[in-house]
Amino acid sequence: MIGMGMIFDETYRPFFESVARNGLFDRRFGDLDVQLTGAATRTGRRAEAYQQAAAGILPPFTSYSGADAAAQLIATSPDFVCIATPDNRHFEAARDALQAGIHVLIEKPSVLSLAELDELTQLAAQKNVLARVVYHKLLDPDHKKLRTLVVDEVLQHVNNGYCSLLEPRQISGQQFAEWITGRNPGTYVAVHYIKLIDFTFGGRLKTITCTGQRGIVGPADGPTWDSCQLRLIYEYDDGREAAFDLHTSWVTPDNFPGYVEQEVQFRFDNGIWNGHSRRRGVELTVAGKTPLQLKNTINNHYNATCVEPWGERTQRGYGVEVIDRFAREVAMVEHGGPAEERADRLQQVRSLTYSDLSADRQVVAAVEAMELILAEQAAGRPDRVVRFDGQSLQLI
Repeated sequence: MIGMGMIFDETYRPFFESVARNGLFDRRFGDLDVQLTGAATRTGRRAEAYQQAAAGILPPFTSYSGADAAAQLIATSPDFVCIATPDNRHFEAARDALQAGIHVLIEKPSVLSLAELDELTQLAAQKNVLARVVYHKLLDPDHKKLRTLVVDEVLQHVNNGYCSLLEPRQISGQQFAEWITGRNPGTYVAVHYIKLIDFTFGGRLKTITCTGQRGIVGPADGPTWDSCQLRLIYEYDDGREAAFDLHTSWVTPDNFPGYVEQEVQFRFDNGIWNGHSRRRGVELTVAGKTPLQLKNTINNHYNATCVEPWGERTQRGYGVEVIDRFAREVAMVEHGGPAEERADRLQQVRSLTYSDLSADRQVVAAVEAMELILAEQAAGRPDRVVRFDGQSLQLI
């Protein structure tokens, strides 16, 4: 595990604890033992605290810290490495792990440029290992149903869409305070919906525009953004286009009743899809706890800590499921049949484009374009547009 922040605690930790307790079983590869063997962090404090908290739950693991922590971990040759560092640190760790012939899972966004993406994709192919990226919102039950209706042609030809994801200020002011300088919530947040659009509707990304606001989490004339509004234009095989607007922010008041405010609307030739993360769920009020310590609206689909009817405490949801799925994909490649058929199994998993790095090109193009445009705006050159021809970006 490289990086042990909030994302580790919410998704990787419950996966490793569950698999330590129950193992990983599938009829195709049998009963496997999956252990967290090492963790690389900058200071080692989080890893050591978790080591103590997980005593009796997980076997001991090695904590690596310092500037070369990831390199030390990679040198132990684990079966797979999960990277959950701030996004501008993904590339180097992923490159080194792939170079060592290790399967890799990277938190979104995978990387911040097409050049980095191409290098990692080529390395994974050369070393015959998996390079996957986490887009847990693709496993959201609502989003799976949306894609099902599109695949089955119940909803026909998307015309346009709108996505909004607003996070409380504690996200930028506390949880990500150490890396927020010079960054924007679109790269961190909008990428979920860029992938949802790209994977669900297909098409060719051709135009990216963006603007943003500053002055709350950073100087009003600086490179750190409070919120941003991104527009993507896709072209489809029949020549028609669709525009998608994605609005993101991480300065919503902390006492907002939901952890995040997530809303989507997609309009089709023959229908409309509306989704709202808070209105689909539960409303909760507890004296002295809501809406700060607990939120009034909670998303039990993403990550729910529960006492099962049989008394066992579990943590489940689509945030954890996507980690479990990756471990099963690695197990399938390495243990799902005869060694001489490994290449076929590897190709079978790579063809699952929901998370393969090779299928992330348009998403990374949108992320790189957004950062280019915002940098231009911060430099006093607003209203820039980026065109994408499938290979490279052109700023105009």
